Amino acid sequence: MLPLLAPLLLAGASLHAFRAPGLRPRLAIRIAELAALGSIVVAILSGVILYIHGPGTSPAIGYSYFALASRLDLVSLVMLLLVSFIGWVVLRYAGTFLDGEARQGPFTGWMTATLAAVLLLVQSGTLMQLFLGWVATSLLLHQLLLFYPERIAAQRAARKKFIVSRTGDAALIGAIILLAVSFGTGDIATILAAAREGEGLPMTIGAASLLAVAALLKSAQFPTHGWLTEVMETPNPVSALLHAGVVNAGGFLLIRFADVMLQAPVVLAVLVMVGGFTALLGSLVMLTQSAVKTSLAWSTVAQMGFMILQCGLALFPIALLHIVAHSLYKAHAFLASGSAVETVASIKRPGPVAIPDAKAVGRAFLLALVIYAVIGVLFGFADKPPQALALGAILIFGVAYLIAQGLADAAPWALTWRTSLYSASAATAYFALQRISDKLMLGTLPATPEPGALEWTLMLLAVVTFGVVAVAQSLFPLWAYHPAAAGLRVHLANGLYVNAVFDRLLGGWTLPRTTSAMPASVKE
Repeated sequence: MLPLLAPLLLAGASLHAFRAPGLRPRLAIRIAELAALGSIVVAILSGVILYIHGPGTSPAIGYSYFALASRLDLVSLVMLLLVSFIGWVVLRYAGTFLDGEARQGPFTGWMTATLAAVLLLVQSGTLMQLFLGWVATSLLLHQLLLFYPERIAAQRAARKKFIVSRTGDAALIGAIILLAVSFGTGDIATILAAAREGEGLPMTIGAASLLAVAALLKSAQFPTHGWLTEVMETPNPVSALLHAGVVNAGGFLLIRFADVMLQAPVVLAVLVMVGGFTALLGSLVMLTQSAVKTSLAWSTVAQMGFMILQCGLALFPIALLHIVAHSLYKAHAFLASGSAVETVASIKRPGPVAIPDAKAVGRAFLLALVIYAVIGVLFGFADKPPQALALGAILIFGVAYLIAQGLADAAPWALTWRTSLYSASAATAYFALQRISDKLMLGTLPATPEPGALEWTLMLLAVVTFGVVAVAQSLFPLWAYHPAAAGLRVHLANGLYVNAVFDRLLGGWTLPRTTSAMPASVKE
């Protein structure tokens, strides 16, 4: 029952913040920060209990399928620590960032309530608790997205997010019903243990399909990613919480039900295709954005796509590691976005840029693959699943771009050695972290199965596609000023107009220029 204390602390701080009067509710802010610190302490103590007693589920509160219980294992512990720490950082930042705002008290209340809902979600021991945490997180975040309700762009993005989220909720309800009927219980641990033994077929295939739909919608995957790139009217703390926390819920859902997902290889294949395409689209569009927050939003789309790709390859421990790394990075990126603008503005002229030619790019990719192969042999290729090796090759392609700059004719030797060192460090870190995550999650998450013909085809397609895109990015300075490239840049800057088509399919988003004629539901 100890992990449930974390969301209760934040829920209590939320109630106090809503009642806090005045422009500067310093006591409410302080209580919220202390509640977040308390949740970190709870997570640490939960880790001690997990180490001593092993994983388990607390006694259920309620009856049968409608019971609530806390599940404590390595997955929930990692998420408890991550959410609590990021929540504490964001609340401390928001206390200064929104100082003097007329509605700082309610903002703090909605922020702490959202954090409480996320903490309830990640430690869910029953299907009912999972659903309550999932829906509560979305509805409470909706209030934060409309912190400035008079802004038309905020209304537009929040409405789109609301519709996408409710569609995802419907998919999750369907999955929960199928799981409950198939396994005859609402206890998640029991369901996962039975699914690992191959029970529950064929209804688990339908449940896996609906879980995938819910995860794709929650994690802003193509073609419903537009809402995530539009919610820029919110304060920076909300953006940090959304991009570093809430948007990861889709990946967490797939990781939590990994044993169920493995019973549906075709669904995993769809995740690979959708996630891979989303990752490529997001990474390309990100490079064309001039606004810092919009560029970061497209970066999140790409990272979420890569995380979905990892889940589709059944690399669930690596996907969990990706969530942790991305959350820490993206929270810092959004909270520091204001100073980043000032830093760029203070630069009077850009530094020297080494432009690689085709030969330099070829040598760079060859060198990156050699470094990857050497370090892979040192760590042992034999005990690595083919999916992990393919993923490592994709990651090393990104580092090859840096090496290409180092091997350019105009590049100094220092740059050459530095970029080569980056490549070696990246390969070493990947193999080391992959081994650590697999060891830690052994018994908690299922092992990656041997790939079949479909999986081999998708892996080959992914490696080739990401490699071609990496080469094109490396050679971009050589053809950036070609008329065709200029036109492509415009199309990419508009996200290939996918979001506009999605708006049309949903019936358009025409909103009045003033809020006086808006329905009360929209104003709220």
